[in-house]
Amino acid sequence: MICDNLKNFSQNVRKNSLIVNTILEAQLSFDIIFLQEPLWSIIHTIPSFTSYKGEKLVGAPHHPNWLTLARSLTNKLDFPRVLTYINIWVSCLCFPLRNNIFNHRDVSCISFFNQGLSFFLINVYSDSSQIALKYLKNTETNISNVIIITGNFNIRDSL
Repeated sequence: MICDNLKNFSQNVRKNSLIVNTILEAQLSFDIIFLQEPLWSIIHTIPSFTSYKGEKLVGAPHHPNWLTLARSLTNKLDFPRVLTYINIWVSCLCFPLRNNIFNHRDVSCISFFNQGLSFFLINVYSDSSQIALKYLKNTETNISNVIIITGNFNIRDSL
C-alpha cells in the first residue's frame, strides 16, 4: 500500500528563504514536505492597467521538483502560514488542497485517492495565541483516513 511508503518532512522555516531552498534541494528523498511560517515575498513584477510600474507578484519559493500547495490569499496581508510541497514523483496521486474542509490560513488539508479510498494529510501552524487549535476545536468536520496531522503547535507545558 502506498500510504505506508510515503515519506514526510515537517519544518518551521521561520520565513527564511535560504532554509526553504535548502530543504527543497536536499530533501529529494521525501515525498511530501510540510512547512510552517513560509516566506512570502515578491517573485516578479507583472504588467498592470493601473500602474506603469506594474503590480508586485507575491508568492512562496518554487522548485521544479516540487508542486506547491497553499491557500489562496484572501487579502494582501492574509498570507498562509502553512505550505505543502509534493514531490513530482508522487504527483500522479493527485493531491488537491481541500479548502472545503478547512479554510484557514494556519491549517491546510490535502487529500489523495489510493486503492479506492481517500486519505488526508493535515498541516497546522498554531501561533502563541493558538488560533489554529481553537479553529480546529470549533470546526465540525467528519473526515476519516487522516494519515498525519503535523506542524508547529506552539503548545507550552507549564512544567
